[in-house]
Amino acid sequence: MNSQIFLATFVAYIVAMIGFGWWVSRHKRGNGDDFLLGGRSVPLFLTIGTTVATMVGTGSSMGAVGFGYANGWAGALYGIGGAVGVLLLALLFAPVRKLRFMTMSEELAYYVGANRLVRNLVALLIYIACIGWLGAHILGGGLYLSWMADIDLTTARILVALGFGVYCVIGGYFAVIWTDTIQAVVLFAGFLLMAVLALVEVGGFAGLTASMDAGAASFLGIDKIGALPALSLATVIAVGVLATPSFRQRIYSGESVATVRRSFVITGVLYLGFSIIPAIIGMATHALNPGLENSNFAFPFLATEILPLGLGLLLLVAGLSATMSSASSDAIAGVSTLMRDLYVLVTGHTPSARNVVRFSRIALVATIGLALLFALTSDNVITYITRMIATIMSGLFVCALLGRFWPRYNWQGAVATLVSASVTSLSIIANADWSAYWGNPSIPAVLAALAAGVVVSLLTPASRVTPAQALAILDEERRRMEQAPDATLTEGQVAATGR
Repeated sequence: MNSQIFLATFVAYIVAMIGFGWWVSRHKRGNGDDFLLGGRSVPLFLTIGTTVATMVGTGSSMGAVGFGYANGWAGALYGIGGAVGVLLLALLFAPVRKLRFMTMSEELAYYVGANRLVRNLVALLIYIACIGWLGAHILGGGLYLSWMADIDLTTARILVALGFGVYCVIGGYFAVIWTDTIQAVVLFAGFLLMAVLALVEVGGFAGLTASMDAGAASFLGIDKIGALPALSLATVIAVGVLATPSFRQRIYSGESVATVRRSFVITGVLYLGFSIIPAIIGMATHALNPGLENSNFAFPFLATEILPLGLGLLLLVAGLSATMSSASSDAIAGVSTLMRDLYVLVTGHTPSARNVVRFSRIALVATIGLALLFALTSDNVITYITRMIATIMSGLFVCALLGRFWPRYNWQGAVATLVSASVTSLSIIANADWSAYWGNPSIPAVLAALAAGVVVSLLTPASRVTPAQALAILDEERRRMEQAPDATLTEGQVAATGR
């Protein structure tokens, strides 16, 4: 009986989010800037709301709680890494808002003379990363909904994908940021309440660690998982935030540099405080039931089996809010890259302003469909996320860092950065001993990418395209997409971008 109530609550919540998303975005869908970036005028409170909701995503609600169930206070590492990442994002990259980029592909290409090869390669990697993140959210949300509503896992994943997909398609970015803000309030209140009730249920902090081994109860669980794997986990999450396209989209869509920076600092502080919550919930669940077959079910077990029905329903909504808020943001980021960069790669011209919204909706459906297929192939959220970040996003992070702060960096160095990061990560994943030593491939992937980028840049000619020229090339392409009919790139622009 309770499972039917949980399923009905999920459906009602989705319908409410779809209706709200349509209502707030009904006057904000006229062109590509509105649909994909909210008109580049997102105010402080909405930027905070959508960033918080995106931060507290599937990894925090499903993955970090499950990690805390198995490894104690190590469950806080996810939040610590995320907080460091968003604070560094505020410090290092908020100023790029004034350059009016539309996608991260544009930004990274700008650093190396608007080089077309780099932009195409980055666009492909970013689109794959967005699909990967979406897959992780569908995976986590599906595991969660399957347990709570007592339905098969495939059906649950399809329902989760449809849930956030519909309001994304209807309302675009403006619907996403408003629904994210509402969901941020729900998920923060829900998670805090769950942590307090879990502590009460197990008899306080003493009962929290009573059934766990001494290593899991140590500082950040370091004695349980090891110092280097602990550092690797925090690092891979920080790198993920610094290189995830959906967080870059928060920069590009904000009202101003100051607005973006303040919102990221506030989010980072909130998230740092939040970091211990998943660990508490996971450890409390372990104290109540140390025999769960899959640690990823720690969160739904506590909500459905331990807490009263009314509170369980609130936590159902909180958990699904965490999943869907992050998923919707990654979906929009992926489609922005598809429309702004990959469309040009395939067709040789930007889409006309009158077609951007229609094409974007079609692209959203296709992107979410691809992510759903990926989600059907895995059942471990943390492993899925960390491997995807290390393989795809470590190179993007290094490329952004070198490009932003080292003028000698060129397109050859950028290509070397991206390739070396992926090769290093895949090599470590393929070797069980290396994987056990490092915990995940993020640190060696970043180091290899840094070395390759610096060495290759120094061994090859410096770029002859000035930053002003690179920005002018990108601005002209974007202008045609926002205002004019389809038009092919001029010969001069093609030559300047290295195509």
